[in-house]
Amino acid sequence: MEYDWRIYNKKADFKAMGERLGVDPVVVRVIRNRDVEDERGMERFLYGGEAELPDPKLLRGTDLGAEILEKKIREGKKLRIVSDYDVDGVTSCCILMDALTRLGADVDYDIPDRIQDGYGINPRIVEKAAREGVDTIITCDNGISALPSAELAKEKGITYLVTDHHEPQETLPPAAVLIDPHLPGETTPYVEICGAVVAWKLVMVLAERMGKPFATDEYLDYLATATVCDVMPLLEENRILVREGLRKLTETRNTGFRALITATGLEGKTISTYHLGFVIGPTINAMGRLGSAKRAVELLLTKDEEFAAERAAEMKELNDSRKSMTEAGVRRAEEMLKEPLDEVIVLHVPELHESLAGIVAGRLKERYWRPVIILTDVSEKDKYPVKMYCGSARSIPGYNIFEKLSGVSELMDHFGGHPAAAGLTIPAENLEEFRTRLNRDTGIPPEMFRPRLMIDVPMPMEYAYMRLAEQLAALGPFGTGNEPPVFAERGMEVLGMRIFGKNRNVMSLRLKAASGRINEVLSFDPEGFQKDIKVWFDDEKCDKIKSGIASGVRLDVAYQLEINEYNGTRSLRFMLKACRPSEA
Repeated sequence: MEYDWRIYNKKADFKAMGERLGVDPVVVRVIRNRDVEDERGMERFLYGGEAELPDPKLLRGTDLGAEILEKKIREGKKLRIVSDYDVDGVTSCCILMDALTRLGADVDYDIPDRIQDGYGINPRIVEKAAREGVDTIITCDNGISALPSAELAKEKGITYLVTDHHEPQETLPPAAVLIDPHLPGETTPYVEICGAVVAWKLVMVLAERMGKPFATDEYLDYLATATVCDVMPLLEENRILVREGLRKLTETRNTGFRALITATGLEGKTISTYHLGFVIGPTINAMGRLGSAKRAVELLLTKDEEFAAERAAEMKELNDSRKSMTEAGVRRAEEMLKEPLDEVIVLHVPELHESLAGIVAGRLKERYWRPVIILTDVSEKDKYPVKMYCGSARSIPGYNIFEKLSGVSELMDHFGGHPAAAGLTIPAENLEEFRTRLNRDTGIPPEMFRPRLMIDVPMPMEYAYMRLAEQLAALGPFGTGNEPPVFAERGMEVLGMRIFGKNRNVMSLRLKAASGRINEVLSFDPEGFQKDIKVWFDDEKCDKIKSGIASGVRLDVAYQLEINEYNGTRSLRFMLKACRPSEA
C-alpha cells in the first residue's frame, strides 16, 4: 500500500527531559508525539499505575445513578440489564450482573438479537420487561439514541437508566439518569472510554455508596478486553486499564476467560492486545453475530469449568465458520466494485449475513482506504411495509461517518454510531439517492485516500541499542491512539533478500546504510514487497535482489524496533513497516 509519509514535528527539550525522566531522548519524543505535553504527563505515561485512574464519580451521572440503584436494591425491586451484543456489550453486561448480584440486587439481563432486533434496546424489549414485572432497566453500551424505548419505559412506569458511550443525537431520551461521557457538560477528564468502563465506574460508585467498596482492580480482564475490541484509544486511563488488565488476563481466575484462552490456543502465552483484538474478541463476537450473545455472557460469568470448556469450544468453532463466511462476503463485495471507485463506497451485497456487514466494510476500507458502507437484505422482512436494507459503515481518519449520515438522516429508517463506524437501516428505494448524496461534495482531499504513515523519529538503525528497545517496549500496550513507534532511515541500499518460513511468508532484507553499516530487516509480506519493487523499478532489479546481486536499488525504510527472545537469548530486531524509492 502506498503511504503518505509524514514526520512528527512536536517540540520540547527532549534531551533535558530525558535526563530528568531517566530515559533516552528518543523515548521522550515518542511520548510527546502521543500528545503528552508536560513532564508530569510524561512521568505518568512512563510510570503511572492504578493510582493514576480518575475518580469514577467524575463521570457525570454516576452519583445519581448509584443513588437510584441503591434505593431499588434495598427495596428489592426487579432490575434488568439490557446490553449490546458485541464484546463491549457482553463485558458491560457481565460487570453489571456480577456487581449488582454481589450487592444484593434482584437482577437479570436481556440482549437484543442482532437479526430480530437490530442494534440496541427497542420497544419489544421494553414491552417484555413490563410484562415480566421489571421495575428498572439499565442499558449498557447502548440506549443514548433509543428515544422510543425510553418513552415507552416512562409510559409503562419503568425506571430507565442509560449507561452508554456512543455519540448522543440532538434529542436525548427521557431517563432517570443518562451516563455517557459524550454528553454536554461532561466532567470526567477523559471521554474516549468504552461502554464497559462506563458501567464499571457506575458500579464502583454504587459499591462505595453501599459500604461494600470493590478493589480498583475489579473487572480489569473485562475492561481490557472491551477497550481493545471496541478500538478505544490506548491513552490516559484506557492505557492503564489495558496494561493492568493484560497482566491479569495472563493469570486470570475467571473461568470463562481461562476456557477461551485454552480453546484459542493461547494457554501459556503472555496475552497481548493482538490476542484480545484478533483472537479472543472475535471469538466472543462470533456468538453475537451468528448465535446469541447471551451464551457468551453465560461463559464469562460461569464458575463451572466443564461447562466453560464446552461453551468456549463451541464459540471457537462458530468463529471459524464466521471467518469463512467473511472471506466469501469480501470476495462478492469486491466483484461488485466499479472503476473509478466512489469516494464513499456504498454497496448492497445480497445474501451476506447481516452480522458480517461491518467486518466486510472494514476489510474494504483497509484495502481501498476510503469510507465504506456495506448493506444487505433485512432478514426480518415482515417488520417493515417496504423492502429494507441494513448494514454497517466504516470510515477513515478525518471523515466523520456519523456526522455525514446525520446529514442524510431522512433517507434512513434509523442509524447510530461513532465518527469511525456506524450501523443503519434504509429503505431499498432510497439507496441510489443515499449513495449520490454521500458522494456529493464529500470534502475528502486527494491525500486523504492514502493512509498516513507517521514517523516518530528519523533514526539510523545503527543508533538502536537494547536499553532503548526496552524503554520503547515499556510505552505499551500499543494499539489505536498509541501505535508502536515508527522510525525511518533514508537511502538504504538493498543488498539482497531471503524468503523463508513454513508458508514462505517471511522475508529478511539485507540493507546497507550510507555509513556502510549493514542490517537485516524482517517483513511478513514478501509478495507485496516484490510487487512494489517491480512497479517502482523493473522485473530485472527485483530478480537481482532475490539473487543477491547488486541492483543499485535504494529505499527509504520505515521500521519498528523490537526485542527478539529465542532460546534464552535476546537481540534487537528491525521490522519493516513500509518502504519507498529513495531520492537520497
